Amino acid sequence: MPEASADRTQLPQICLTLAAVHKTCRRRALTGETRKMWAPGTMFSEERWLENEKKCAVVRKPKPGRKRQELLAVALGVKVGVRGGFLWPPLKLFACSQISSLVRRAALTHNDNHFNYEKTHNFKVHTFRGPHWCEYCANFMWGLIAQGVRCSDCGLNVHKQCSKHVPNDCQPDLKRIKKVYCCDLTTLVKAHNTQRPMVVDICIREIEARGLKSEGLYRVSGFTEHIEDVKMAFDRDGEKADISANIYPDINIITGALKLYFRDLPIPVITYDTYPKFIDAAKISNADERLEAVHDVLMLLPPAHYETLRYLMIHLKKVTLNEKDNLMNAENLGIVFGPTLMRSPEDSTLTTLHDMRYQKLIVQILIENEDVLF
Repeated sequence: MPEASADRTQLPQICLTLAAVHKTCRRRALTGETRKMWAPGTMFSEERWLENEKKCAVVRKPKPGRKRQELLAVALGVKVGVRGGFLWPPLKLFACSQISSLVRRAALTHNDNHFNYEKTHNFKVHTFRGPHWCEYCANFMWGLIAQGVRCSDCGLNVHKQCSKHVPNDCQPDLKRIKKVYCCDLTTLVKAHNTQRPMVVDICIREIEARGLKSEGLYRVSGFTEHIEDVKMAFDRDGEKADISANIYPDINIITGALKLYFRDLPIPVITYDTYPKFIDAAKISNADERLEAVHDVLMLLPPAHYETLRYLMIHLKKVTLNEKDNLMNAENLGIVFGPTLMRSPEDSTLTTLHDMRYQKLIVQILIENEDVLF
């Protein structure tokens, strides 16, 4: 790895190394004076290098500052020399984003191993036959009808009053999950002990294996009857459902089945609680502030919803990389997936029509900035 305090004879090699960093940072939301520093002929000029070398030789940073510089340098893959490396502000910004990404990945890795997604119980009033005891307070349930409530996902039986104090530790039983489609996302994930719904994983793997270059991917619809067949296969066979090219040669059937899964969710991937906040974020005119607002709202999503959205955006980013063949850019995908991933809590046609452009914009931002937001 190059050293920030290297002599001038190593300048060409260092410039080549930082060129890759420069290309990535150009895509970040850098404005004003920061853009000037990245201008060709300015960042890598010999005069600026000499100026920075002088600053490095004169300035002696305190120990805490030194440690921070070293941490930023590690994120950039640059070693700070003996005389103390000088990191330009754009490099610092890029390094901070890299560190944030590492932290997010570490958190996701923790979830990868534990799948510790919190879920509330789905209690419904129930009439028990024969004597029953509350599984929370261990007291008898009195009465002839509607003695208590039962969780329809895990089968927990408690008093109605006790249900208010039961922790959010529902662990759905696969025997009680009768279908895959139209099932709550978190419930399905916990029942199968996976990060994301297996429908999403299986469909995306199939699409990436044989359909990324298909023209009009996700925009062209497959036959409704065949899409319903795929839905029934998942509901009947679960992860053993066969959606290979031998059974469904048209990739648009698989994309249609994936979109149908998202549309059928009782709680959308972008939940009803966060929907107004995403719409408000989309209305912000300043691009930097809008991106920051979208990131803040993403952190409010339930873990299963966040992970599903992250995985989908990584996939859609791959779709845009094949735009020359499939003719689908981030804006086109935003039009397709906006109403699919986001639904207004208000059942109003006027509200839906008014919010459509913001829905498209949110999905477009998520795709274009997937590497920054997730």
